[in-house]
Amino acid sequence: MAFLWLVPLLALPTFLLGVFLWVVFEHFRTTDVPSTLQHPAKLRFLHCVFLYVTTLGIIFEKLGICSMAKFVCFLHDRMGRKKDLKLVVTNLRFGTIPVRLFQPKAASSSPRRGIIFYHGGGGIFGSLDCYHNLCSFLAQETDSVLLLVGYRKLPDHLAPAMSQDCLSASIHFLRGLETYGVDPCRVVVCGESIGGGIGAFITQALVGRSDLPSIRAQVLIYPVVQLINLQLPSFQQNKYIPFLTRTFMVTNMCRYLSIDLSWRDAILSGAFIPPDVWKKYRKWLSSDNIPERFKGRGHQPRFPGPFNEAAYLEAKCILDVENSPLVTDDETIAQLPEAFLVSCENDILRDDTLLYKKRLEDQGVCVTWYHVEDGFHGSFILFDKKPFSFPCSQKIVNAVVSYIKGI
Repeated sequence: MAFLWLVPLLALPTFLLGVFLWVVFEHFRTTDVPSTLQHPAKLRFLHCVFLYVTTLGIIFEKLGICSMAKFVCFLHDRMGRKKDLKLVVTNLRFGTIPVRLFQPKAASSSPRRGIIFYHGGGGIFGSLDCYHNLCSFLAQETDSVLLLVGYRKLPDHLAPAMSQDCLSASIHFLRGLETYGVDPCRVVVCGESIGGGIGAFITQALVGRSDLPSIRAQVLIYPVVQLINLQLPSFQQNKYIPFLTRTFMVTNMCRYLSIDLSWRDAILSGAFIPPDVWKKYRKWLSSDNIPERFKGRGHQPRFPGPFNEAAYLEAKCILDVENSPLVTDDETIAQLPEAFLVSCENDILRDDTLLYKKRLEDQGVCVTWYHVEDGFHGSFILFDKKPFSFPCSQKIVNAVVSYIKGI
């Protein structure tokens, strides 16, 4: 009888070890870590851990235990929150939308700056707890009232849940600034990765709203501002670099937008883009707009591919401004507030930032651009994860804090 108990006890660690060895093999088979990155071994280790956790999550999902996303978020949220000795932190709900408010405890003789923060995570990861330490740090260091928005995500919620939740929460906050002690002339929208794309969209959506305070500035950290041209130089050069690979990005994009994955190649080649649409958008989305110094690595394939009408009918939602805010009209762009844009050299989304920078500057919008040569996607959230943070993580946080304090 005792022998029967030993079987599962031995099987479980064997299974876990087997999964880990498979993950390590997959990492070295499919991942590229440039030697120019600082601490490449650390990045490899963290990516293996990430793959290990997501792989276990996928197994649990197939067994009907829980979704992969919830498993990953559960583990990440257990990493611990730092005590907020100088802040009052309040969990609220704006309707059905969970938000977390960070307010400095110290008295202020005048209303404070306000920050609305939209977290990253590819529409599948990220939570209020996951971004708690980062937002706590930003609120303390900038002496600001910060609102962290917890929006609906995959796998339970599809488009346009994320942007709708963030827009609704932002409007609710802007209407009650006096309640939170926020100066209506100093409200900053801030977002990372997909949260940066949401921030760009919301800043555009609020243009011309006379019933609301105007946004003072937009801080977009390696944002997703277009899903149309996935053959930009950075998509070629960095498609295998953690933590946002091209496969992971396209898979999540298709799931969120309810596009069948069989159309993946048509989306990557741009075959879903009608010729007249590309003629209109080329001046904003072409690789010709990327400075030459960023084109050294990787080839430039023909883009877009031969038009496929069936692909267009399946994937035309990609062309919507809500999903690709870079292609909104010139009149809206020209009315946007000043921007602080962060790009990382080793990031698949680097060129999204470069294109949006040019788009804003062409319409007379003041842009401050901060480029991190040793940066990679996801480094921002690692700034306080000692000993797993990177020099680029602190650089980005310091740059963001410095910019916001100047407003």
